[in-house]
Amino acid sequence: MAKAMGFPPELWFQEDLGSGGELPAERLSGGIASRLEHLFEAIRNPKTGEPYTNAEVARMSAGDLTEGDVEGIRTGKIADPLVSQLAALAAAFGVPPSYLLDRGREPPVLDEKVLETLTDETAGEILRESARLPEREKRIVLGIVRQFSGQLGAAER
Repeated sequence: MAKAMGFPPELWFQEDLGSGGELPAERLSGGIASRLEHLFEAIRNPKTGEPYTNAEVARMSAGDLTEGDVEGIRTGKIADPLVSQLAALAAAFGVPPSYLLDRGREPPVLDEKVLETLTDETAGEILRESARLPEREKRIVLGIVRQFSGQLGAAER
């Protein structure tokens, strides 16, 4: 099930999952609350150009989250959210669930170019489909994409 949700299976077996306690300050800096806050800062509502509110994100979750859930996860008061809650948050922001769950490394930077790419429906679908592939096949897909990019560049000259 972990692979289907887009995160490493070993996370199921970490001792601090299910503890229900507050995250220590040193973990919070790179933890779920911090990563979620980054999404709120980086991804804007396309209709208003403003950051999403907790209520808007709850509505985008189609009933999987309440406004209180979003606020609790965002502030760290819900230190150990359910996987389904994290999946709903990731889906609302259009990022893979692993963005919120990968505890062993820093999250990728979501700059304007990355965010623009994620809003492109076809590019997002390519990303989601290719993310499920083994590393070898991912590299093959990357090579194919680079070949197309090279062909487009040569055609423009």
